[in-house]
Amino acid sequence: MSAEDPRSRIPRTDTLLASDAVRDATDRLGMTVVRRAVTAAQERARAGEIAPEDVSSALAASLARGTAASLRPVLNATGVVIHTNLGRAPLSPAAIDAVHASAGYVDVELDLEEGVRSKRGLAARAALLAHCPPAEDALVVNNGAAALVLATTALAAGREIIVSRGELIEIGAGFRLPDLIASTGARLREVGTTNRTHLQDYTDALSQDTGCILKVHPSNYVVSGFTSGVTISELHAVAARHDVPLIADLGSGLLRSDPVLPDEPDVQTALTAGADLVTVSGDKLLGGPQAGIALGHKEIVAALSRHPLARAVRADKLALAALEATLNGPATPVEVALHADRDRLRARAEALAAAVGGSVVEHDGRVGGGGAPGVPLPGWAVALPDTVAPALRTGDPAVLPRVHNGRCLIDLRCVPEADDARLTDAVRAALDQ
Repeated sequence: MSAEDPRSRIPRTDTLLASDAVRDATDRLGMTVVRRAVTAAQERARAGEIAPEDVSSALAASLARGTAASLRPVLNATGVVIHTNLGRAPLSPAAIDAVHASAGYVDVELDLEEGVRSKRGLAARAALLAHCPPAEDALVVNNGAAALVLATTALAAGREIIVSRGELIEIGAGFRLPDLIASTGARLREVGTTNRTHLQDYTDALSQDTGCILKVHPSNYVVSGFTSGVTISELHAVAARHDVPLIADLGSGLLRSDPVLPDEPDVQTALTAGADLVTVSGDKLLGGPQAGIALGHKEIVAALSRHPLARAVRADKLALAALEATLNGPATPVEVALHADRDRLRARAEALAAAVGGSVVEHDGRVGGGGAPGVPLPGWAVALPDTVAPALRTGDPAVLPRVHNGRCLIDLRCVPEADDARLTDAVRAALDQ
């Protein structure tokens, strides 16, 4: 490198690390993150993206917005409310505050008045029971699959679980219900066919070896045409007569019926219909953190709580705090997005289009997360050329649009209205590239 080469003016690493701004950032972010930012700023100068004299200021700006974790916040402009690739349900402000407050030492297993150990998750349990009166007891674990595994292990390990062939679903990332249950040591007793299962199929399968009957909501697909199934209330009569537990795995996390999703099963209805235990996910339609929730008869929930596996799948303090705040706090972002006013969505889309260009088109959102498959959420989107999508995804803030039929569609349903200005600036920046 010649003396005249401008790259020779790029500040040395030790010089940058010695600055006050970088030392302060090191206390907040750690040396690993800071060194990575230093190298990135120097590489930008070597590539000619910034002048050598601007390395220090670019580094300071990068550290000011940096975090010690690599996950990036994303504005969800897809119209999919529970987007699995974006972490499913966004937490409510109340839940975020609860997580922050619980990050240090908290009384997660301590009775402060008596100074003795207490049971984990009591507050979250109380909140669940208050919002789901038919349930006698509740247990929170770390995700929905764990709730089902714990239930089937505690009630049917080494025995048979009766389930309809039409409900042997595959969930995300290739995980299949039969494989999940087989891992518990229970044996599946499949009844009926893919499209039709009758009450007599269950009755004929009952034996002394039956551990439980499992009713699974096939939330991520719909079978139509020549079909039949057996309701929870019908199964309850058979299960009660033979003293066999009836488990309903609903998955989606809807605690009570919602007119926007008329065909989506909910926990209260399932328990009232006769399910002994219902398992759901906390980060789907409930709109909270990742969690598995089991609600039902007291003696069955107690059996799950006593099982050794319960320790391996228990929820941590952050999830318990966020779940309690989700239940007790105001409307969640999921609830707001599901019930968004169509006229207001159009007005927001028109304001965005007026600022950045593009056209406003009708666009149906989706529930996502395996909930209410095929149910449209009518709304609007701003249509732009699909070539702008990569710049949106990699911008600051990152924006995830929907790319469909050669268009980049920006749906504001899942974008908080307070972020409309940020979204507008992000779209402008992407269009300018």
